Amino acid sequence: MDSRTREFDIVLFGATGFVGELTAAHLAKHAPEGTRIGLAGRSETKLADSRGDLPAAAREWPLLTADSSDPASLKAMVERTKVVITTVGPYASYGLPLVEACADAGTDYVDLTGEVLFHRDAIDALDERANASGARIVPSCGYDSVPSDIGVFVLANAVREAGDGELGDTTTYASMKGGVSGGTVASMMGQVDAIKGDKERRKVVTDKFGLSPDRSAEPSGEWKDSAAVREDAEIGAWTAPFVMATYNTRIVRRSNALAGYPYGRSFRYREVMKTGKGVGGRLTGYGVAAGLGGAVAAMNVGMLRPVVKKVVPAPGTGPSEKARNEGFFKMDIRTTTTTGKKWHSIVAAQGDPGYAATCVMLGEAGLALALQRDELPLPDGRQGGLLTPATALGMPYIERLRAQGFTIEAEPMV
Repeated sequence: MDSRTREFDIVLFGATGFVGELTAAHLAKHAPEGTRIGLAGRSETKLADSRGDLPAAAREWPLLTADSSDPASLKAMVERTKVVITTVGPYASYGLPLVEACADAGTDYVDLTGEVLFHRDAIDALDERANASGARIVPSCGYDSVPSDIGVFVLANAVREAGDGELGDTTTYASMKGGVSGGTVASMMGQVDAIKGDKERRKVVTDKFGLSPDRSAEPSGEWKDSAAVREDAEIGAWTAPFVMATYNTRIVRRSNALAGYPYGRSFRYREVMKTGKGVGGRLTGYGVAAGLGGAVAAMNVGMLRPVVKKVVPAPGTGPSEKARNEGFFKMDIRTTTTTGKKWHSIVAAQGDPGYAATCVMLGEAGLALALQRDELPLPDGRQGGLLTPATALGMPYIERLRAQGFTIEAEPMV
């Protein structure tokens, strides 16, 4: 079936969830007039209620019923649209049947996953099928992992255009203010359960190149995931472990590999959280490290899981509008190139990164695929498959985010 002649440009699956509703509102405000959008979920009644709360532009959007446990309903849904945006997670539990339906139908797909095991399973099972059908499957189009992925992409392009060689040692310093996502915590718990007693699954999660297409082709000497609190001379501040580093770094390395290593063979990459200067920064750093360590420990102990669930929002809920608006994120990505030059890129936006900013990143990814597909990049030799934001969406997507108020820039450091 030719995806260009389909009934819808975009179907948003999971439109009644918290992030789904935020994404639908973004599409209603910013999709060009004439964009054909449908809302999908398990309950037509709940979909109608959600649609009633959206801006006027969405009031006539059609409603589609589909269920992750019903492959026939997923097939019927994806065959009607060019692009599926899904917020239905944890993706390890609910995502693979939808990816399979899209791969077979030639339907493009974007999601919000930060789950290594789900992403790896989708690559292994469906990359070839999606490439054959032309389906562009683009996981991780939210705060996990768009800022990291496009930030390094922009940095590498700018360095190359300036004739300053390739990327060498590269570090992302993350700063943010935002709420904890209940869906993210549920995904982390699922991954903890999956690797208990399973050495092979644990090996995938801990592999620095766990999402790369050919592990044997990767360069040696890559940094390990950082769990340390340290004073970093590069920025003159203290740093702590960054909660999403063990996922984002895999996405960035996959982008480099899929594109034929344009970042360079000397590229080494890590992510840390910037916690501030002086004694305050040091104490904050140790507090962040202790909090992350305690959360992981609690997830591994069954009797403590109810405690974790009490202190984070339930999946499908989130912070108030005021809290979402007061949030922000900034990724300062610094490198020393192979010619010895120092460069950095900045990716930043106002709004809670896991909610307000994420719905913009997700919605604009779907719009880019639906409305600008012929302008988007593809790795050499591919017509689809399991891609990354950088390799599937590239500069047209970056321009879309800039138009939404995101700062995305790269420059040499003096």
